[in-house]
Amino acid sequence: MKQRTITAVVAALIFLPIVMLGDVIFQAFVYLIASIAIYELMRMKKIARYSIASVITLLLMWTLMYNQGMFGGYNVPITKSELTLLAVLILLSYTVLVKNRFTFDDVGFLLLSAIYIGMGFYYLIVTREEGLQFIFYALFVVWATDTGAYIFGRLFGKHKLWPQISPKKTIEGSIGGVVLACVVAYVFHTIEPFSHSLFIVLIVTIIISIAGQIGDLVESALKRHYAVKDSGKILPGHGGVLDRFDSLIFMLPILHLIGFIPEEESALINLQTMEWVLSIVSYIG
Repeated sequence: MKQRTITAVVAALIFLPIVMLGDVIFQAFVYLIASIAIYELMRMKKIARYSIASVITLLLMWTLMYNQGMFGGYNVPITKSELTLLAVLILLSYTVLVKNRFTFDDVGFLLLSAIYIGMGFYYLIVTREEGLQFIFYALFVVWATDTGAYIFGRLFGKHKLWPQISPKKTIEGSIGGVVLACVVAYVFHTIEPFSHSLFIVLIVTIIISIAGQIGDLVESALKRHYAVKDSGKILPGHGGVLDRFDSLIFMLPILHLIGFIPEEESALINLQTMEWVLSIVSYIG
């Protein structure tokens, strides 16, 4: 526990100033930790990190993470969809060149890994670009969910959440994580108000708190499937990069897809419409 606490403090002292600085320094840092994360997944699958397939996967992930305007504003003349298709064709061709020692299953694993890690960390960069308010809100929700789940689980946990995947997690802990996340979001909204109402903020908080817990379970399922305790050893007491960022990179795409970020034009849920409906209901009531 002491080692875990020391690692968390040191990591926070490094990570938070980089978040505050933003721009190229933050982007480069995110590229670094994403690269470590993709290699952690390759290690689980026992795919050689120094191979043509791993290099193609790394390049694909970097491409998916790229946003027009990053690193000096260079615009890529080919779309991400086209580059992904190219990577698919190259990796499939590679299975033939190595006489099926690298298989179709390996291709699928690497492509899904590149998309999962690449898009998750892409949205970490995009969220920071939209402003410190959004990135700190997401971080606080993740930390509050983890803390609430741990405390409520230790105090009241009796019913296992998903014992086949993560034996220590409980339903009571999961609910406690959502509750504490909502409390933190309420305080955050009071100090640094969003353009949305408190009701919308709390609804979004519930959604992404649950999404973050699902992200944690997804990584637990991966580790259990590949029979590894931690994704890596880079963070003593915590494991690897994926062990620390699994919830965040799962919730951030959801945060954007539901349109909580004002600049996001393509959203699955129109929060502005929800605001109008609430206003009408309140007026009628």
